[in-house]
Amino acid sequence: MILPVLRGSKVCLRAPREDDATLLARYLNDFGVSGNLARVPFPYHLADDRAWLHSRRPDIAPDDANFSIELEGAGYVGHIGFHPGTDGPVIGYWLGRPFWGQGLMSEAAQMCVDWFFEKTQAPAIYSGAFRFNAASLAIQGKLGFTETGRSWLLCLARGAEVEHIDTKLTLGVWKARRT
Repeated sequence: MILPVLRGSKVCLRAPREDDATLLARYLNDFGVSGNLARVPFPYHLADDRAWLHSRRPDIAPDDANFSIELEGAGYVGHIGFHPGTDGPVIGYWLGRPFWGQGLMSEAAQMCVDWFFEKTQAPAIYSGAFRFNAASLAIQGKLGFTETGRSWLLCLARGAEVEHIDTKLTLGVWKARRT
């Protein structure tokens, strides 16, 4: 499947490109960003970024699809996407610090979840956030995710297991919220 371009009122979601590398590395080399993510090391280098970008293929399954988030006038500002999890697809996301608090991720997450459920009709999407990441949990709450439990998850940037609030959004809840 070739990733579509999804356009919202504030952001555009598109396939990752090689020219995202410099800004991607700059934003993820901020502990305030990487320290909220499970699978990102700190410090984060351009070589880490290029290796990840090379792993992206144009013919990717929806549960492994990733979108670059672009803001008109600013270009690349962050990332949102899926990876297969033990219970089902997991959505993750982040924005560069200069773009926090502007409603950009709420819009990007809504568009991404809409695209995923419309494309797959999967029974649920899973997510969560470290206990201290109130902004991420607020976005999930707006989308209809509910807490399913707590776990301990390795945070590469912190080099430690951190308490994680596990969440889930079912297809039924998504459909009910869309009507």
